Parts: sequence; structure tokens; C-alpha cells
Amino acid sequence: MSILAYTPIRDGQFTKLTYELLSYGRALADQLSTELVALSLGKTEEDQLKTLAEYGADKILHSNDDRFEQLDNRAFSKAISQAAEKNEANIVLMANDFTGKALAPATGVHLKAGVVSGVIGLPESTDPFVVKKKVFTGKAFARIQVKGERKIFTLETNSYEITQTSKEAAIETFEPQLDEGDFTTKIIEEDKQTDKILLTDADIVVSGGRGMKGPEHWQPLEELAEVLGAATACSRPVSDEKWRPEEEHVGQTGKIIAPNLYFALGISGAIQHVAGVSGSKTIVAVNNDPEAPIFEVANYGIVGDLKEVLPNLIEAAKAAK
Repeated sequence: MSILAYTPIRDGQFTKLTYELLSYGRALADQLSTELVALSLGKTEEDQLKTLAEYGADKILHSNDDRFEQLDNRAFSKAISQAAEKNEANIVLMANDFTGKALAPATGVHLKAGVVSGVIGLPESTDPFVVKKKVFTGKAFARIQVKGERKIFTLETNSYEITQTSKEAAIETFEPQLDEGDFTTKIIEEDKQTDKILLTDADIVVSGGRGMKGPEHWQPLEELAEVLGAATACSRPVSDEKWRPEEEHVGQTGKIIAPNLYFALGISGAIQHVAGVSGSKTIVAVNNDPEAPIFEVANYGIVGDLKEVLPNLIEAAKAAK
């Protein structure tokens, strides 16, 4: 038996989600006294692959096949399944991001495995096998028993501390048995934002709602984000009003994020918005309405006018650097 962790590549690099997943996999492998195998599909440099060992991998499988340059659920899930079978992996781990959420069910079908998405910690029990996850927009926990021999878990972002080690691991070439019919997706065009921090990777996110009173008042929010090295985001009404671009919309109907620090500025805290940010470690809310629902989930709250509070936040952030 072993544990297989699928480690996606973005522009030839691994992200912190990968290292968090491997840290979790390392701890799980130690708990079960087994081996952690990392799987990488697509082109990347050997130096990048070696970092997978530094975060816990005992062995690294790598396929340099050009066809893995773009995500195709059918091909990727089939390759992951073959790697799991080859290494007798009874547990497959993926990040709970868009890629992991898409691949986990398809891989589960190939392996006839039980799938649990959004796991937030190590198993509470291994006999029976019970894992924990958040439900009802983070307001409750569920304990899920997985009865099948094979299991697939996606790990919730920011739910496990990243741990670096001095390990080294062998890198083995992996050649899955796939044909052209497995690659059915073709990307015709890509628009990349190369000068912005990706919302899903950001440690700090500064987000605004209708309390910002219009797109012309966004400059102080952007300045705060720049000082903090943060990504910018917005609530759905702001996106719908075209005050901010659609890709900044976070919430149940937008991007689901889990940064270490989330600023909710002028956001009322509708349940759909909270559902998308409840994984944040710390939430700081600023609103002039003391009864705003956002204060029910915030770790720190400031009741006040954003025109007065934001400049003070910017100065405090500058002073702290």
C-alpha cells in the first residue's frame, strides 16, 4: 500500500497548494506507516521536481508528455488511476481547487474509490476510516466514514500547515498508456493576467462590496492591497454592477478562496458571499452598519466609514512593513 498525491503544475512551477498537500500526505503516510508518492504530469524542470521531496514525497513520478500541457479530465484521471494502480496506492490525494474538484470524481470512477472533497485534517480514525470536513458554508462539521478499500480525498486550502524537510527522493519516468482519443479538450485561446496575484494563491485578499459606493472609490482599496502584497476581490453585486471585473468575484457563485487574511470592506456578509470565503484563517470586516451579518463571521470588526478607516489601514500597513 502507498499514498499517491497528484501535484499539478502551473507555468512549470508548483504552488503552495502542492506543498500543503504534500505536507498533509507526509503526515498521513507516517500515520499509516506507508510511502508517499508524488505524481507530476507535464513539463517542468528537475529542480522543481526535487522540491516535492522537500515537502515529504518518498518517490516522484513524472511524465514529460507534451499532451499534458493543458488539462483534460479524461486523460488526466486515467493517468492518475494508472499511477495509483502501479504503485498500489489505496489513497489518492488532490488539492480542493478547481482541478482537484474536477479530477477526483472521474478518478474515483476509474478506481472504484470513495471520494471525499474538502477534507480539513488527518483521519480521526483509520479503522473505520473517518475524515472531517466543513459543511453548511462552514457553520458545521461532518465526519465521513469511507468504507471502500480505495479512497480519494481533496484537501481544503489552508487546512494543513506546510512543513519543509531535508528529504531527497528518486525521480522516476512515468509513461501512462493513453491514446489520442483520451485527449478530447483543445484550448483555442487563453487570456492571462500576468501582473496580478492569483486569487486562489493569495495569502492576503482585500475585497470590496457595495459599501465602496462606486467604482470611482476603489483606489484606496487597491493601494491597501498593493502595500500588503494582496490580491483584490469583490462581492457579487459589485461584479454584477460592473464596478470590478468578473474574475474578482468571490463567493458561492464566484471563486471560493481560503487566504490567511481576508479584508471584507463594505461587504454586508450575505450567506452566498460568506460561503466562498469561510475558509479564510482570519477575516477583518469594516462596515458602517454594526448589525451587518459579516461581523458574525469576522475575527476582527471595525464599525466605521470606509472613507475614514481605509486611509488609516493603509498608513498602519505601511508602518508595519
